Amino acid sequence: MARQVTNSTFEELLRAAGYENAHAAFARQLNHAGRDQGTWRYDAASIYWWLRGRRPGEHVQAAMAETLARKLGRSVAITELGFGAGDSIGLCVYPVTVDGAIDTAEQIWTRLTKCLSQQASGAFDSGKALEAALGWRYDLPDQAVSRNGRQQVTSTDVQSLYALADHFTDLDRRHGSGSPRTRAIMADFLVRQVAPMLHGTYTDAVGRDLMRAAATLSGQLAFMSYDAGDHATAQHHVTLGLRLAKAADDNLYGAHLLANLATQAVFMGHARGAARLVEAAIDGARRAPAAVLARLHATAATAYGQSGERRACQLALARAERALDRAGTDPGPRWVGYFSPAHLAGAALRCLGDLHLYTQALRHVPEALTLGCQNTRTRALHTALIAVTHARAGNTDAACSWGRKLAQNSAGIQSARVQQRVRELTTALSPQQASPQVTDVLHTLAAMPAAASRLERERARTSRLPSQM
Repeated sequence: MARQVTNSTFEELLRAAGYENAHAAFARQLNHAGRDQGTWRYDAASIYWWLRGRRPGEHVQAAMAETLARKLGRSVAITELGFGAGDSIGLCVYPVTVDGAIDTAEQIWTRLTKCLSQQASGAFDSGKALEAALGWRYDLPDQAVSRNGRQQVTSTDVQSLYALADHFTDLDRRHGSGSPRTRAIMADFLVRQVAPMLHGTYTDAVGRDLMRAAATLSGQLAFMSYDAGDHATAQHHVTLGLRLAKAADDNLYGAHLLANLATQAVFMGHARGAARLVEAAIDGARRAPAAVLARLHATAATAYGQSGERRACQLALARAERALDRAGTDPGPRWVGYFSPAHLAGAALRCLGDLHLYTQALRHVPEALTLGCQNTRTRALHTALIAVTHARAGNTDAACSWGRKLAQNSAGIQSARVQQRVRELTTALSPQQASPQVTDVLHTLAAMPAAASRLERERARTSRLPSQM
C-alpha cells in the first residue's frame, strides 16, 4: 500500500511542470542538471520518497529548482519546493549552472529588498564557504553563456553597471555600510534592472561581460553587508558573485571575491577556514598580476596570524611586500587599484599583533595611515588597530592618544567593523580604567554612536544613482 504524500507543494510543482506521471523523466533531468557534482543516480523511487517526507541535500534542491524552472519557464525558488528549513535554504549553495546562478541572483536580491528593514540575521557558514571555493576552483568552465530572452542587452548597457558599482564603492569607503539605506537602493536596482538583463538576450561575449558586471555588483553588496554585520547576506552574495565570475571566465575577480570571503571568515574568528579559502584563491588566480598577488598574500597573512602560524604569516607578508613592489609595472585590473602600501601595512599590523609581536607590528604605523581622503573607513579601522596594539603592548598613554584620534576619525562612519574595533579597544583599556585619562577615553568612545544622525543626513544627500543611470 502506497504511503500518503506529505509534500503537496512539491507534488503540485511536478504536476504544473508536466511530471505528475513522469517521475523517472524528472529524475533523469535532475541527474543531468547535477552532472558537474558527480554521478547522480536518482530515479522514480527517489521522487516517491521526497514526496513522502524525505529531504534531499541543499545542492540537490538547487538542481531541482533549476530543472523545474526550465520546464515552467519561470524562476523557481528553493523555498517553493516544500522541504522546509527556513528562508535561507539554498542561498549559500554554489549554483550548478549559469541558469541556476541567474535564478539565485533574482531570488536573493528580491529577498534582500524585503528584509533589509529587519534585524540582520543568520550566521557565517564556514562549511558552505569551502564548498563554494571548491566549486569555483574545480568545476568545469561554462562553454557558453549566450541567452535568448525578452530584453536585448548590449555592451553599452553593461558598462553602465560598472559605473553604478563604482558609485556604491565610493559611498561605502567614505561612510561605511551600517545603515541599510544604500544597500536598499542597490538591492532595488538589482531586482528592477540587473535581474531582467540577466534574463535577457545577449551574445556570448556580451553575456560574459554582463556576468562580470553582475559579479562586481554582487561582490560590492556582499562587502557592504559584511561591513554592516549582516554576515549571512554577505556570504550569500559572495557565493553568487563567485558563480557569476566563473561564468564570466574571470579567475582574477573570482579570487578577489574568495579573498573577501576569507577576510570575513577572519573577522568571524574562523582562522583555519579563512586560510583554506585564501589558499584556494591564490591557487585559482594562477599567474596573477603583482597587485592581485599582493592583496591575496596579505589576506593569507591575516588568516595565518589569527591562527598563530608565525612562520606562514611572515612568509605571506614577505610575498605580499615583494609583489607590491612589482605592482608599478604589473598593476592588474582596475578593481585592485585600491590596494596600496597602507592596506598592506594595516594587514601587517593586524597579523603581527595577533602573534603578540607588538614592536614589529607598530613599525607599520606611519605607512598604515598614508591613505587617500576617500578611504575614510579604512583610516578609522587602522587608527583603531593602532590604538588596540598599543593597549595590548602596555603602552597606555599611546593607546589613549590614538583612542582620541579614533573618535575624531570615526565621525560620520557607520560600520559594524569599526564598532568591533572600538569594543576591542575598550576591552584592552578597561583594566586601566582607574587612570583618569583612560576613563576619559572610555567615555569618549562610548559616546561615538551619536555620530549616526549626521551619517543619515549625509547618506540622504549622496545616496542617489549616478546621472548616467
